[in-house]
Amino acid sequence: MSTTPLDEALLPQPPLPQFDVHLAPPDLTPWREGNCGVPGFTSRTAPVAGPHVALIALTHGNELAGAIVLDRLLRAGLAPLRGRLTFGFANLAAFDRFDASQPTASRFLDEDMNRLWEPAVLDSARRSIELDRARQMRPLIETIDVLLDLHSMLWASEPLLLSGGTAKGRELAVAIGQPSLVVADTGHVSGRRLIDYGRFADPDAPQAGVLVEGGQHWEPATVTMTLASVAGLLRHLGLADSHPALPPPAPPAPLRIAEVTQVVTAATASFAFVRPFRGGDIVPTRGTLIATDGDSEIRTPHDDCLLVMPSLRPSRGHTAVRLARMIAG
Repeated sequence: MSTTPLDEALLPQPPLPQFDVHLAPPDLTPWREGNCGVPGFTSRTAPVAGPHVALIALTHGNELAGAIVLDRLLRAGLAPLRGRLTFGFANLAAFDRFDASQPTASRFLDEDMNRLWEPAVLDSARRSIELDRARQMRPLIETIDVLLDLHSMLWASEPLLLSGGTAKGRELAVAIGQPSLVVADTGHVSGRRLIDYGRFADPDAPQAGVLVEGGQHWEPATVTMTLASVAGLLRHLGLADSHPALPPPAPPAPLRIAEVTQVVTAATASFAFVRPFRGGDIVPTRGTLIATDGDSEIRTPHDDCLLVMPSLRPSRGHTAVRLARMIAG
């Protein structure tokens, strides 16, 4: 018997596996009020002129690694050598619902905050917890010159930097250097990310934003990688050098740059990969079957196809995997 899209939405979804949580949520009490007009955002300014750089964590409320890093740097008194440095905790409402026994449940409360960053959405009449928060953040976001959005991943994957669709984003990601895999992409069909907002995505504007996926949620190694990425950005821009809270510069790693050639969005509730791929896997042969989506087959569009962050339980209408071609490294 065939099903309609409404029938599909009502079909029981396979349960997520149990994920172990090896990180504890940080105590963000000292930073909740903020000092720059937006709760949860703290700015520190140097006497020497320079760019306004923002480090933003908790765009998704259950991604603890970025929050741990920012809390650690704030408590250590990190301040910029030049310009302005803003530490932001975005979705505090979802973070406050985090429960280690159900760690996937507090990614957001009403909707994904990282799919709302376009004027038509922000200026609309509709309301949600995340949309109201994005509107609250928006005036500050529009003052930022360089953005690093701190994320982690549910499914096993190689850490990476997502640079968006501009050359300036790619150049910034390469300069950060950690992680050593840079993926140029244009986001999701379900909405625009923070790094795709306004001037960050305008190829003619100097402002730039990139997103780091530091590793799997709730793993200590993800905190380490996220901190290395923050340190790489601050050193590149001359905002910090040898502060004791920052790790020493890592030995240069061979950089690899990939460009997304296809975004695969789940069209049905029965999307399934043929095997549990890991992010960073490379499928050598064009036309290889990697997934089925209802009656459709998903095959690699070219040789040496990099699988970027495959979601092993994608919801209908959401990104299942991005397919990419290596262009350097």
